[in-house]
Order: sequence, then C-alpha cells, then structure tokens
Amino acid sequence: MATLQDIGVSALINILTAFAFLLAFALLRLQPVNDRVYFAKWYLDRARTSPRSSAHFVGKFVNLNPRTYLTFLNWMPQALKMSEDEIVRHAGLDSAVFLRTYTLGLKIFVPITIIALLVLIPVNVSNGTLSFLKRDLVMSDIDKLSISNVRPQSMRFFVHIGLEYLFTIWTCLMLYKEYDNVASMRLRFLASQGRRVEQFTVVVQNVPHVPRQSIPDTVDHFFRTNHPEHYLCHQEVYNANEFAKLVKKRDSLQNWLDYNQLKFERHPEKRPTKRVVLVN
Repeated sequence: MATLQDIGVSALINILTAFAFLLAFALLRLQPVNDRVYFAKWYLDRARTSPRSSAHFVGKFVNLNPRTYLTFLNWMPQALKMSEDEIVRHAGLDSAVFLRTYTLGLKIFVPITIIALLVLIPVNVSNGTLSFLKRDLVMSDIDKLSISNVRPQSMRFFVHIGLEYLFTIWTCLMLYKEYDNVASMRLRFLASQGRRVEQFTVVVQNVPHVPRQSIPDTVDHFFRTNHPEHYLCHQEVYNANEFAKLVKKRDSLQNWLDYNQLKFERHPEKRPTKRVVLVN
C-alpha cells in the first residue's frame, strides 16, 4: 500500500531521471558527431557547416572546447524568450507544435490540480469514514485523501461527479482551442512557403487502364486529357509486400554467397567440384 514516503521517493526518482536525460541531451548536442542530428534544419538552409571538417581525429567526435561545457545550458533561457514565429523560422512548424503540447498540458492540468486540492481533498478528508473502520482495515494517509474515505450513499459523491463533468468539459475545450490554433498556424505556414507539389497531392484510385499502354502512360494520359489545367505529375504507389520478401531473401542468399566465397578463398581444397541442381 502506497504511503506519502513512497510517493516522495517515486517523485524524486522521476525528477532525477528527467534531469539526467536533460543533461545527456545538453552534452550530446555539443559533440561534433551529433551536429547534423541536432541542427539538421541549419544544414538544409546552408546556415551551418560541419565542425568535423576542420578538426583533428579526436575533435571530429568529441568537443574539446572546455568553455562550451560551462555554458551548455544557455540555450534554455534563449529558447524560452523566443516567440512562436521565431521558433517556426528557427526550428520549423513541428517544433513549435511540439512545444505547444507542453503548454497545453499545463493549461489542462494546472487548473484541475488546483481545484482538486482546494475542493476534493477537503471533501474526502472531512467525512472520515475510514477512521471508524481502522480496526478492520489497513490504511495509509493516502487513503484518507481519496474517494474511499467518503461514506456510502453520501451527498459528497455528487461533488466528485460534478467535478468529473467540469474537468471533462475543460479538457475538451482546451483541446478544441488548441487544435484550432494549430490548424491556423499550419495554414499560415503553408501560405508563407513557396508552392510545392506535395501541398496539392491527392490519392486517385481505379484509373481506367488503356490497352497496350503501361500504367504510368495510362495515368498520364488520363489526367492530361481530363484535367490538363491542374495536372502536374504523378507517382505510382505499389503494394511492395511481396517485393520486400524477395529483397529479404536476396539479402540472405547474398550473405551466404559472400560467406562461402570467403571460406573457399581461404581453403581452396574444400571448394566443391560438382554443381548441385535443385528441381522443384
């Protein structure tokens, strides 16, 4: 049965683990070998060059500048000061939406936690059902804060039911507003970018096949005839499950071929002199 001490130990372990992961991220992002992983967008925009090009052998993998390790957490206050538009320009739309997920969690759970602490816990503690049953039950301080401390058929259950509806409505309202904001952000982002083919791509099935023509020629002929003003290009989509099995089988056979070739190169006297033909 959980106690306050158990919850405190669990919270301490989670906090230390989170800090360890944060520290690992802050240190790994400084290493030249991970530079393209953490600054991929800068490389795509040609705003950053690889630090491994000018460093010696060890410096290509490990950052040997001690000053960077003294200020390895400076990115945190700088990131908090950035506006949403700056985050989109700096790290992309996905990063901005990902950060909004944490903000959404705070908007949902902080009010719920405050109301639960101010309303539910006093309601549960003041009833004191378990205090009359302590001779028959093994209980902890956590049980006194829970709904199990409310008397059966008590009017206090309506407080729990009312708050459940309130918390559900609040959560749905926050999700609705957040999805609306994210959708608006995506539309503004797409409007600010140059037009690309993938922004207007649609999936089309059951295009009529033209005899004596390949599938690409059939699709191209169909859209150029029926939608000449809107058609740009196409890409065929195939069911590649059977092909994937053949590729896997081919790789396995290639590995065995390489193994046997190396084996017989080292021991030519063991090379087979007769060919075995398998007939199904």
